[in-house]
Amino acid sequence: MDGIPLLKLRSNPSIIIIVSFALIILAGTILLSLPFSTVSGRSTSIIDAYFTASGATCVTGLTVVDTGSQFTFLGKLIILGLIQLGGLGYMTLSTLIVILLRQKVFISQRLAVREALNLFSSKGAARLILYVFSIVFTVEGTGAAILFFRLLPEMGAFRALKFGVFHSISAFCNAGFDIIGGFKSFTGYVGDPVVNLTLMALIIIGGIGFSVVADVIERRRFSLHSKIVMITSLLLILGGAILIFLFEHANFRTMAFLPATDKLWASFFQSVSARTGGFKTIDLAGLTGPGIFTLIALMFIGASPGGTGGGIKTTTFAVLLLTMRSTIFGRYNTEVFERRISHEIVRRAMTIALLSGALIVISSAIISLQGFEFGKILFEVTSAFGNVGLSMGLTARLSVLSKIVIGITMFIGRVGPLTLFVGLTLTKREKRINYTKEEISIG
Repeated sequence: MDGIPLLKLRSNPSIIIIVSFALIILAGTILLSLPFSTVSGRSTSIIDAYFTASGATCVTGLTVVDTGSQFTFLGKLIILGLIQLGGLGYMTLSTLIVILLRQKVFISQRLAVREALNLFSSKGAARLILYVFSIVFTVEGTGAAILFFRLLPEMGAFRALKFGVFHSISAFCNAGFDIIGGFKSFTGYVGDPVVNLTLMALIIIGGIGFSVVADVIERRRFSLHSKIVMITSLLLILGGAILIFLFEHANFRTMAFLPATDKLWASFFQSVSARTGGFKTIDLAGLTGPGIFTLIALMFIGASPGGTGGGIKTTTFAVLLLTMRSTIFGRYNTEVFERRISHEIVRRAMTIALLSGALIVISSAIISLQGFEFGKILFEVTSAFGNVGLSMGLTARLSVLSKIVIGITMFIGRVGPLTLFVGLTLTKREKRINYTKEEISIG
């Protein structure tokens, strides 16, 4: 880093995002390792506190300790704060505070917000932030109220309020953390329409991207980005639900004992939740082989740009499919809805997919040293990268090295592999050298 001006580091939005997430994780690790965060007699080691803080900040519900029974009320509030900060991003929240205080929003903040929310330009970023937070508090508040009234008869007012608020924020931020206890998640509500619909709606709205939500509210004519996001998301939800139902409806370890309607609820819920939601209503440890790989594919794709979820993103997946179609039919350009997608976007999509695949392979290889079944390792690592939080029961059995690897995988998945590597290069200057073209044989 010799010779790189401090000002250049500060003005690099990728660096700002990376550092802000790292500092939040560090603060969360310290707070969760202190005695006031843990119930009496249940100490939390630094590595477990780091893992929990990483999971909460990176909105990934993978846990090595049971959140419901391990942490005090204050500890759960800290985790909830990390989830909200991680879901929205520190720069987005700090810029909101600046706006509310009627202070000037600096260009570095605008650039960081543009990067965090995946905007096409920094113009109008301040206005969109106000939009974002009005959406966040409205949706999370509505979800918390619905869950509160649903859980009130069986839990009482205080517990129902605590459960409603925590799980509404966790679902909207696609975090997958729950405080039900016993690593059960929502398996006790597999056929409950209110719980299922509320959580699915929160996950979808949080993961679809704030620019798309703003587009839906403000405009009658959707942008190309919004069209691709909504159509791809719908097809993935429907396709995932159909495949999960086909593979698991007769599996006695997951869904065979459920009534027909509950099987449908479970199939749709798991399809939605697998794309970074992180909750479960069936025992994932009993999934069939095809069921495992269906969820792995959904977790790898993940949510949409500018939302609270992870993965390579729906738009990346769509661009790759559209490019493949263009190549097969001999077209030079990637086209959809009578629009052409730039070659730069295509290159970014391919780079993101390749970097993400390489990260998953490397992390899986390291964790495989523990001797676990490879399918379960791949599931766990993809869940970490996609910031999902679904687990087949492997997380609690990880070694210290594997916990560190999973934590790093969650971090890279949250900030984005391309954002990370762009930030590490510290420059975006393009070389304008045109070399002589020569053909090679491929395929």
